[in-house]
Amino acid sequence: MAGGRVTIMQRDVVKSGVGFGSALAIAISFTTHKSVLWAILHGLFGWLYVLYYVLTR
Repeated sequence: MAGGRVTIMQRDVVKSGVGFGSALAIAISFTTHKSVLWAILHGLFGWLYVLYYVLTR
């Protein structure tokens, strides 16, 4: 039973992480480019765009 609980908790964390990564990417993109279209595109890439931004700035 304990193994099942760990698996369920991992799935919830992953779902939250993906949502937070996308939201962070959208916020960074809109602040940088002032464009809704770029923000949507970067939101689709999520954490990849956040890492790119951190490494290039």
